[in-house]
Amino acid sequence: MLWSLIKIVLFVAVVAIMAWGAGYLLESQGGIQVTLMGTEYSFGPLQSVIAVILLMVGVWVLLKVFTLLVATWKFLNGDETALSRYFDRNREKKGFEALSEGLMALASGEGRVAMAKAAKADKYLNKPALTNLLTAQAAELAGDSRKAEETYRKLVEDETTRFVGVRGIMKQKLAAGDTETALKLAEKAFALKPKHEETGDVLLQLQAAKEDWSGARQTLSAKLKNGHLPRDVHKRRDAVLALSEAKDVFEEGNSIEAREAAIEANRLSPDLIPAAVMAAHSYIKQDKPKYASRVLQKAWSVHPHPDLAAAYAGVAPDETPSQRIKRFRTLTKSQPDHPETRMLLSELHIANEDFPEARRALGDLVESDPTARSVTLMAAIERGEGASDTVVKGWLARALSVSRGPQWICDNCHHIHAEWKPICENCKSFDTLAWKSPPLSEVAMPGGVQMLPLIVGSIEDNSGADTAEKVATRSDIEDAELITDAPEPDLNGDSKEAKA
Repeated sequence: MLWSLIKIVLFVAVVAIMAWGAGYLLESQGGIQVTLMGTEYSFGPLQSVIAVILLMVGVWVLLKVFTLLVATWKFLNGDETALSRYFDRNREKKGFEALSEGLMALASGEGRVAMAKAAKADKYLNKPALTNLLTAQAAELAGDSRKAEETYRKLVEDETTRFVGVRGIMKQKLAAGDTETALKLAEKAFALKPKHEETGDVLLQLQAAKEDWSGARQTLSAKLKNGHLPRDVHKRRDAVLALSEAKDVFEEGNSIEAREAAIEANRLSPDLIPAAVMAAHSYIKQDKPKYASRVLQKAWSVHPHPDLAAAYAGVAPDETPSQRIKRFRTLTKSQPDHPETRMLLSELHIANEDFPEARRALGDLVESDPTARSVTLMAAIERGEGASDTVVKGWLARALSVSRGPQWICDNCHHIHAEWKPICENCKSFDTLAWKSPPLSEVAMPGGVQMLPLIVGSIEDNSGADTAEKVATRSDIEDAELITDAPEPDLNGDSKEAKA
């Protein structure tokens, strides 16, 4: 309504200005005098203005006639498209104007407007590669997936726009959750343009999700060749894929290939903990304990981990606790101050029933970096040294309020996994699991530190105390023992529980 009023006001203003100008010219004196071939022509002010306008129109008409004559001359000399180009020039101008307006609407987020401009441009232009691309993207923006897919299929038919069409349909299938079709389209798009970085990333993720480890390794190599991956990142991810491939071979029962695949995965990335463990098991099956020990020692020197300790124990499963302590010195000397090393040594001494040495090995870990595992070990040490049940239960109760320690956590979505996997179970990201401690919850756990005085018995039990309170206290103790009684890496090769 406001815009219509503005247009009316502007129209009236223009008419008023023109009327005032015409009146001014009629009242003005003088004019233009032109002498042509000895004849003098005099024009008044208004006549002069009209003459100038007619002259400009005449020049414009002459230019048009001249260009038409040039086009006709070219046509007569064999250029069969000269006349058609002359008459289509205006249509092309309108078409490119519509195309430009459509691109501006697309950039502004106006999907429906962009589709209308694309249809107008398609009417005037004979350039389906441009107009179809604009139509497809505008349809996607407007939420018309059917129209978008239909237009992308038209792009696939043209060799020059085939990659754009395949990629567009691939993205639509991904959005719809049709990963099977999306994988086939990603393979086709990557074959058409192997240097396209985004397509390579999508193909790698889809191949990993489908557990096509061999195909994923080929895609990864192509990305390295095209310069889309740093060499160290490629080496790490190739090791992850090789490890996943080795696991599949293990499940198939082909022992020789499994051993070779596990060793290859460890060679590619010695610090990859699951690869080191699998390679060690392969060497043990080949009766090569020295090779297995060497692999585990190298991985431990980079990042101590309970699975490495369990695999190292499996190198000599029948040794006595004292013999095991002596052999493990080679493993633990590389990272003596690491919390994992200190807890491992404490476990070894507990198994040897040397509780004072187990306490010395654990040191101040329960104060400086307490975890459920270290606190449970302290409870086992107290029990071994003959401490009262109150003290032992106090340590077990404390395990409820401390961190559970490092776990396999996705760097992308922070989902916690029970064991290492190449792909996150939650967000499906590839190679994002890291061994680290999750942040402590801000919500207090039931039966945590608030129940500690009741558990350790610092509050006297009055003779008239409610029996239900005693039952609740015993339940808290059982919960503490259940939560802190988590299985730790078995130093005899199998899983064991902390002795308490």
